[in-house]
Amino acid sequence: MPVEPPPTDWVFPPADSAVGTDVVGVGADLEPGTLLAAYRAGLFPMRLGGGGPLAWWSPDPRGILPLEGLHVSRSLRRSLRRFTVSHDRDFEGVIRGCADERRPGGWIDEGFVAAYRGLHALGWAHSVEVWSGGELAGGLYGVRIGGMFAAESKFHRVSDASKVALVALVDQLRRDGARLIDVQWVTPHLASLGAVEVPRAEYLARLAEALGA
Repeated sequence: MPVEPPPTDWVFPPADSAVGTDVVGVGADLEPGTLLAAYRAGLFPMRLGGGGPLAWWSPDPRGILPLEGLHVSRSLRRSLRRFTVSHDRDFEGVIRGCADERRPGGWIDEGFVAAYRGLHALGWAHSVEVWSGGELAGGLYGVRIGGMFAAESKFHRVSDASKVALVALVDQLRRDGARLIDVQWVTPHLASLGAVEVPRAEYLARLAEALGA
């Protein structure tokens, strides 16, 4: 079972308080208690402008991946046979892969790496690793609270490896009785895999239900 950290000293604005923006607040810290309080309130952290101040986001609309809505193409099904998948075997390797500065739009700095390593040590942050020939080919990481999984980032070094990680994640969450996968924003890539947008109010209702599971 995950270990509950000391509570945060910070108070977040309501997730539905942002008007005309996806940011509800700037500042605070990345302590475990702060991160968990944010996710439970429907927020997640990213830096403004990539390397700017720490901000707390609540997009409207919000991207989710319905557990029964994952699209697995014929070519992806073939790719599933090419890789080996593990869970929580190499969290460090996965988050480092996601934080690679050579990736376009990379924003995960050492502060975020340390913060999510701390959440992983407490049992809240999890990784899916995809292996090819004994080497880490891709993966993803995120935060699981109750029936909600907040997918934070994914990467690949071999084509389709991050998609395979997502398939493995969904399979595991279905077996575990999860109810909600948060993907923050829907990109064309995520849309091709079945991600959809929902209004912020609907997301917050789904979150409350998932956390009560």
